[in-house]
Amino acid sequence: MRVARFSVGQDPRYGLVELAEDNGPHPDTIGVLTGDPLAMAVQFTGERVPLSQARLLAPVIPRSKVVGVGRNYAAHAAELGNEVPQTPLTFYKPNTAVIGPGEPIIYPSFSEQVSFEGELAVVIGRICKEVPVERAQDVIFGYTIANDVTARDKQGPDKQWARAKGFDTSCPLGPWITSHYSIEEAGELMITTTLDGEQRQHGSTSLMIHPIAELIAYISSFTTLLPGDVILTGTPEGVGLMIPGQEVSVSIEGMGTLTNKVISADPDHAGESK
Repeated sequence: MRVARFSVGQDPRYGLVELAEDNGPHPDTIGVLTGDPLAMAVQFTGERVPLSQARLLAPVIPRSKVVGVGRNYAAHAAELGNEVPQTPLTFYKPNTAVIGPGEPIIYPSFSEQVSFEGELAVVIGRICKEVPVERAQDVIFGYTIANDVTARDKQGPDKQWARAKGFDTSCPLGPWITSHYSIEEAGELMITTTLDGEQRQHGSTSLMIHPIAELIAYISSFTTLLPGDVILTGTPEGVGLMIPGQEVSVSIEGMGTLTNKVISADPDHAGESK
């Protein structure tokens, strides 16, 4: 099941996406739901919208938080000259950082080194605290694709990551939530990131140092997770810088592609190189 948040010239709605590859009776359409499936019981309204006519939005706007995990792939930690943490290295992104597919990443005026980081994101489906590893599957609503955009030159000098990873538009999510993967299947997916069509990242979620269940158990040990909260599970090696005018795409096997263009914070230079 693919759950999308979308609009067709009106307020955001939710629906189930059916693609041509599914070989179902309604290819490339969105079956409209009565409400937000992360907040209430929903039903199919009977209305279908052609996918080509819908504007896909961020599939979830976290009501509470986005929790990121840093250095969760050994090769990525090594490429930046960092040690592998013994326990998950966590940080927060505010919900104001979230944007959807096709929305612009605004290059912040305070940085000269902005990087892409393609990641698998976990969407939490229920209120939970102190979740045992063996019960992690029970609290997952589904998965989506994320780009943990980072002002790389501010991580070190700031001594913490609030500005480097929490600025507006630094958390693209989409194109929808995929809910049919088990936690084991989600731990065996390929992540690929391209910049202007050139492959930069290509790695498997099986290479996570701390797998999905362990991340949920660890994060829920110190904070209550709410429906719609998002966990970014870390990025494989190959991260790199991007500049205004470039386009970055993150694809995850079986989940689709999240694409965003980078623009300047200065509206008069939105398509120029920084």
